[in-house]
Amino acid sequence: MIQKVLADKIPQWQEDIKSNLKDKGDKVVGEVTVAQTYGGMRGIIGLTCETSSVSPDKGLMIRERPISEISHLLPEEVFYLLLTGEIPNSEELSSLQGELKNRRKVPSYVWNVIESLPEGSHPMTMLSVAVQSMRSESRFVDNYNLGMPKSDYWKYALEDGLKIIATLPEIAAGIYRLRIGSKNRIDYDIDLDWAGNFAHMLGIEGEDFKDLMRLFLNVHCDHGGGNVSAFSSLTVASALSSPFLALVAGYNGLAGPLHGLANQECLKFVLDIRNHFKKAPSDDELKKYCWDRLSQNRVIPGYGHAVLRCPDPRFVSFMKFGKKHIKNDETFEIVKSLFEIVPSVLEEHGKAKNPWPNVDAASGSLLYYYGLKEFNYYTVLFSLSRTLGIVSQIVLNRAVGIPLMRPKAVTSKWIKNSV
Repeated sequence: MIQKVLADKIPQWQEDIKSNLKDKGDKVVGEVTVAQTYGGMRGIIGLTCETSSVSPDKGLMIRERPISEISHLLPEEVFYLLLTGEIPNSEELSSLQGELKNRRKVPSYVWNVIESLPEGSHPMTMLSVAVQSMRSESRFVDNYNLGMPKSDYWKYALEDGLKIIATLPEIAAGIYRLRIGSKNRIDYDIDLDWAGNFAHMLGIEGEDFKDLMRLFLNVHCDHGGGNVSAFSSLTVASALSSPFLALVAGYNGLAGPLHGLANQECLKFVLDIRNHFKKAPSDDELKKYCWDRLSQNRVIPGYGHAVLRCPDPRFVSFMKFGKKHIKNDETFEIVKSLFEIVPSVLEEHGKAKNPWPNVDAASGSLLYYYGLKEFNYYTVLFSLSRTLGIVSQIVLNRAVGIPLMRPKAVTSKWIKNSV
């Protein structure tokens, strides 16, 4: 059903782009400074992304809807929204869930590959190797080799994307079970939704934890096209590489400490506070602790954002969940106290343009409370969620004919002589 919806919408999207190119193709959308060429291209407008954007005042927008307004949706519903621009009705949701369940079988060789890795391999290495090994399942590659027309590229990119999304919960849960020393994987439950099944296969019991996974895998789904993971995947996919390989490029970007490790760094900070005071500290103690840290030229993890000028709505969703479900837990009490204290400290300190918390300030503490304490695994959760957005962007880029990405690079000598 989702294939038909896209087939109906794509011609209009193609016409919209043709119209923009015809009417505005020679217009300038920005300028590039020398500092930006040396600064990781930060702030340069050089891509389009239809699935999401970040508003300074509203936070993450999924298809122009604030994430705060859709955080109650299942991740499958969000995936449908990312792809089509519409929230599915019950029939459309059931159809998508059925397609995912029909594709859920993980090839046996994937487990052989994972289990053959050296003991102590990082969970992100295990995930990347597992998904990359499935390139042999790629219908995009098979049909490209048969000479499919460009107009069909998106169809088989979607086929591969659905296969990856369908199998990821079992692969990711299997990696977790292996990392905690369990030899037994937990079977898929045909009656559960995508995120509920993932929680079930992790082996962490309780409906509350299933709801947390539904929320976590919803709100981390996408974040524009210019972040490291999305940009890496889209660049590789633009070469018409298999979506399996393109996604792994994004996973490897997520594994870097400047991208996907923020929630565990925030949790370590909270646990350091708890261990320092041997309890949840008073407000005065916590305020002094934060000031002392800033005086040592160290940041407060989880606070500040390059774009946002408000509390991250995803953080607000996690805090709402925690306040509803978590009682008398020192770690979460510290998270709540930090929210009350840190913004005013940062404002008084004067160096933070945005003193408000981002999503990572709360998410790790919730995972920890429910017993998911394998810190190195947290980025796998991020990857599971972000796959929804990256797959959507890959499919849409193939649908509207975004070409090979090829920005021009210049030398320092050229800048010296020419600027």
